[in-house]
Amino acid sequence: MPISETWLLPDGVADVLPEQAQIIEQLRREALDFLASRGYQLVYTPFIEYIESLSSLSESNQDLDLATFKVIDQLSGRLLGVRADMTPQVARIDAHVHPVQGVARYCYAGTVLHTKPQGFNTTRAPLQLGAELFGSDSIDADVEMIDVMLGLLETAGLVESAHLDLGHVGLFRSLVKQAGLSKDTESQLSDLYQRKALPELAEFTKELKFGSDFYALGRYASDLAALQANLSVNILADEAFKQAFNVLTTTQLEIQARWPKLRIGIDVVELRSYHYHTGLTYAVYAPNRAAPLALGGRYDGIGEHFGRARPATGFSCDLYALSAGQFKQIEKVVAPKGTDKALLAAIATARSQGLSVIQLLGNDDLSSVPNATHQMVLVADEWKVEKI
Repeated sequence: MPISETWLLPDGVADVLPEQAQIIEQLRREALDFLASRGYQLVYTPFIEYIESLSSLSESNQDLDLATFKVIDQLSGRLLGVRADMTPQVARIDAHVHPVQGVARYCYAGTVLHTKPQGFNTTRAPLQLGAELFGSDSIDADVEMIDVMLGLLETAGLVESAHLDLGHVGLFRSLVKQAGLSKDTESQLSDLYQRKALPELAEFTKELKFGSDFYALGRYASDLAALQANLSVNILADEAFKQAFNVLTTTQLEIQARWPKLRIGIDVVELRSYHYHTGLTYAVYAPNRAAPLALGGRYDGIGEHFGRARPATGFSCDLYALSAGQFKQIEKVVAPKGTDKALLAAIATARSQGLSVIQLLGNDDLSSVPNATHQMVLVADEWKVEKI
């Protein structure tokens, strides 16, 4: 590579410039303060660790495994993974590092790294922020997590036009189990659901046991009343199916009661992370954005890899994505060079009020401070801040 091009960054990686960086940092602080007010304790996790630890999720989520950068540790010779998601690390903390009894609530914020972009026009190094709740398998825990997620987005001013999608992988799983489908058939069905390919689904399910139920699941995926009316008696009588259906309907009602103006949709065949999630799934979308603002769900038993299986639910979001398109002019106050006590006192006062004050150096003048917006001037023996 020519020396003139060594400043270029890899595809999917970008610098964050001051005008956006301060927006992101303010958002991060407000989000973490909000999570703390809801009882979620902040943890920091290492950027890199043994791949065996990070594989607690990748064993059930091949997509995460493929997204993880792997390198050899020159100290031990063992394989290391650069975190592509912080949930496995928080699960390790809950299982071994900080194994509290009862319900544990954690939150985090940090950069993760992906081998490839995980969506259209997304970064390979998201600034991931999220929350996890361990130790409760109740519907109340799922409702709390969704409520927290929406509250966090509200702090960013993104709830008013948002749309919440709810799903539950248990409906599809119970059907698959009752029909005794092979892994290959299950995978093909999942693909058809994800593509919303109803004509193909109708043809594919003709010869399947409970084929009409599999078709109904896709045909009425967004209408629980219509879905219930078009399913067979055997499927509706299945305990696993009934439980999943009840969780979905109850959660929808409780969230709507808390957020009466929120638009809530249902998609029972949203199987994006089917092999990872074990129950309710949720995602928040906004107009003109292809990727969700935040998403999460239930993943019970996540700590089993570490010897402590616990019910768990959580969500995450990318702060870069949340702040997309937002910029803020940085106000700079330029003060003259000098050690006059009144001048130094005025500078200290301005800084204590949250202003950014730059004092000139050497023979510099106002032109040496790019994009200066204000200056400190002496008026009637008093230093004042005036707009340039």
